[in-house]
Amino acid sequence: MLRALLHADVPVTGPHGRGFDGSGAAVVLLCVPDGAIAAAAAQIQPGPLVGHCSGATGLDALGGRGFRLHPLMTVPTTGADFTGVTAAVGGTDPAALAVARELAERLGLRPVVVAETDRVAYHAAAAFAANFLVTLESAAADLMATAGLDRQVLVPLARAALENWAATGSAALTGPVARGDEAVVAAHRQVIADRRAELVPLFDELVAATRRLV
Repeated sequence: MLRALLHADVPVTGPHGRGFDGSGAAVVLLCVPDGAIAAAAAQIQPGPLVGHCSGATGLDALGGRGFRLHPLMTVPTTGADFTGVTAAVGGTDPAALAVARELAERLGLRPVVVAETDRVAYHAAAAFAANFLVTLESAAADLMATAGLDRQVLVPLARAALENWAATGSAALTGPVARGDEAVVAAHRQVIADRRAELVPLFDELVAATRRLV
């Protein structure tokens, strides 16, 4: 986030460590783990407007007036390009919300207001789309390794599937479940049971979910 702010020519100081009290700042943006937000916010002395970057944590963790700015993007240690990415924003009052919107726009993000009552559902959907995708692809790579191939052979397939889903939604679904080829589904389950038995429950749940989608 710091790199993105600097790239957008937003005047910043820091990053500041544990115990920073906000001295000299007009706005303090907390980029800390969810469980540390309330404690970090409590350290900020009256004056600066305080915000956090969590998608799952409520505004109440700030202990008073503040805002939320959550880029809907995975951010590795090397940073991320936020251009055109959606950002969930919220504020305890219109002025705080306006600051969140302005920061988002300065970063090239597309701000959308997510109500407090929808915040957890929004974040759970994000976890499905990103975190669980990595879990799923890692499971596929683990199984592919038993055939002597590495995860890179799966990358074009996974990318194409995601792009097709982006374009057409569930109509992008292909494969034996979509075709109703139960013999192949059974063969898949058997080889998974033989080679990576720990993946059978995941396979069963995914087959059931895919059948519902079909």
